[in-house]
Amino acid sequence: MKLGWAAGKVLAKNGDGPVLIGKDTRISGYMFESALEAGLSAAGVDICLLGPMPTPGIAYLTRNARAQAGIVISASHNSFHDNGIKFFSSEGTKLPDHIELEIEKELEKAIKVTDPAHLGKARRIEDAARRYIEFCKFRVNNNLNLKGIRIVVDCAHGATYHIAPHVFDELGADVITIGNEPDGFNINVECGATNPGLLQKKVLEQKADVGIALDGDGDRLIMVDHKGEVVDGDEILFVISQSRLKTLGDGIVGTVMSNLGLEMAIKKLDMNFHRAQVGDRYVMEMLHKNNLKLGGETSGHIINLEMTTTGDGIISALQVLDAMVDSGKTLSDLKSGMEKYPQTMINVKIDKNVDLSKMTNLQDAIRTAESELGDKGRILLRPSGTEPLLRVMVEGEVKTQVNAIAESLANEVRSGIGERV
Repeated sequence: MKLGWAAGKVLAKNGDGPVLIGKDTRISGYMFESALEAGLSAAGVDICLLGPMPTPGIAYLTRNARAQAGIVISASHNSFHDNGIKFFSSEGTKLPDHIELEIEKELEKAIKVTDPAHLGKARRIEDAARRYIEFCKFRVNNNLNLKGIRIVVDCAHGATYHIAPHVFDELGADVITIGNEPDGFNINVECGATNPGLLQKKVLEQKADVGIALDGDGDRLIMVDHKGEVVDGDEILFVISQSRLKTLGDGIVGTVMSNLGLEMAIKKLDMNFHRAQVGDRYVMEMLHKNNLKLGGETSGHIINLEMTTTGDGIISALQVLDAMVDSGKTLSDLKSGMEKYPQTMINVKIDKNVDLSKMTNLQDAIRTAESELGDKGRILLRPSGTEPLLRVMVEGEVKTQVNAIAESLANEVRSGIGERV
């Protein structure tokens, strides 16, 4: 409630118009929605409630409704136990830093309710889902026709459950939907972009042409081809890149975790490949820095600034489907131009910040391993941004070698931590 009030105080000074509030399907969304609504009203700001809505849908509607900001209540791909709050500016992008700093300053103050005559009003936008469905249908290709394509759509029991199936169905596809019965607790549970196993099984059972898995808030996409093979964010980036070469500029953006095979494939397309730190905000920063349009993460968070202002799973899926229709090829054929390098990642639990540079044996082992891999492999050790884990990632041409090096380095990390405790 205090965050709503603080944001309302700052926004009231900087512009007019309502603030939109949308959420995913986890049960705590009701609580946060009501609290934010009360805080904003207390600050004298009007509110428009969207109900369950994908994160990119909220970004779009914030622009479309001429709102001064949009608020997303979601913990994305996490379980229902977690929740979070994200703000969009009136342009559907992250809030400017100076606005965020102003809100933080207001958070330090005690809540002071505005004069009763100036309290904010709340109303619900009843056609929010329909507006976003129409946006998705015509954003990629005004003439996209999916007739004859059988699609299994996994909505992860999340915010796209009442939107994604309609988008693909209304474009003519034969749609089978799973993960579309949210109960407040089952979001992302053994389904969706983080758990595509169920989708793989369903695609094979239904003899579908393609499977689409979204995450809880609809900004990530993982796909499955007609053979039941998972197509991750790196491969999706490649498919989109080769279908939109004329409009993308001279390169795309991945992350330090992107498969080396993607980098090699992009270079074969005579494009540059840039690596950002893990996280969509860093991908976005590098896109703007290099005046590029397309970037994303292995996890399936794809950003195409030609289409949207943020990652959008439905729009990304439509770009892949457009490439399939335009080329007459299967997803399996389209991704075949990229050869994924074997990659192994081992998570090592850590209790505190670890200075890897002071682990002499580990640094020696890294240098030896890098020499073994040569220019056809990579080693990356980085702390998780959300968990007390150190991620040890090794990539190379030979899977057995990659596995052995990853396990060896993970053991060196464990040994080094043990020595220092």
